[in-house]
Amino acid sequence: MLPDLNLVIRLQDIDNRLADLSREISALPKHIAEIEKKLGAHERKLEADRAALAANQKERKKREGDIQVQEQKISKLKDQMLLAKTNDQYRAFQNEIDFCQKEIRTAEDRILELMGESEPLDKNVKTAEVALKFEKAQVASESVVARERTAVDEKASRELTKERAGIVASITPIVYKRYERARSVRSGIGIAEVVAGRCSVCNIALRPQYFQELRRGDEVMICETCHRILIYTPPQSFEDLVDGAQAPATP
Repeated sequence: MLPDLNLVIRLQDIDNRLADLSREISALPKHIAEIEKKLGAHERKLEADRAALAANQKERKKREGDIQVQEQKISKLKDQMLLAKTNDQYRAFQNEIDFCQKEIRTAEDRILELMGESEPLDKNVKTAEVALKFEKAQVASESVVARERTAVDEKASRELTKERAGIVASITPIVYKRYERARSVRSGIGIAEVVAGRCSVCNIALRPQYFQELRRGDEVMICETCHRILIYTPPQSFEDLVDGAQAPATP
């Protein structure tokens, strides 16, 4: 195989790997941003549940205070009833006592409702606190792994880029130009293997004469359809395979 073809094959391998590394380097911060966003949503939900529980407890305390106030009023009204001089005064005190007792019952009913509402809220808060603690640890761990992975990918990318520059300096300029032209318009693939007389990428058959010229291996050739650089590997005969298997090891 022509030296330029060996170089362009390695160049394609490097470019494929660089593309993979670039996607991974770009994807890692997005992944971390997504899990941090999810964590933030869970934190806000926990704060909302805490606020709802606090509001519940505050209202219960207020209702309990209201009951105490009404009970004190009833006590005073009963004392005043003893001093009533007419039936009208007595009934007036009794009406006020009835009103206070109604207020007490209303407050007690609301307290029972609040107690029923507080139980699931309290359970949600405790469950969320445990889950959030675990999730925070997981996000922190994944962030560390992502930073380490990014550092490894960036190092590999720098090394491959350096190797690529060396190959570009060694390859025949026209061959490199053909490779880059095809790669830029063909989804990053600048080479194609010929299999059974066809370009394995665009799947178009080569002209017989053109295929014969490619088989001779005198020059770098491109697919006449997709313009990728063609790689042709002559098939091994059965005799060659047998001879290779039986060949003695070099001392």
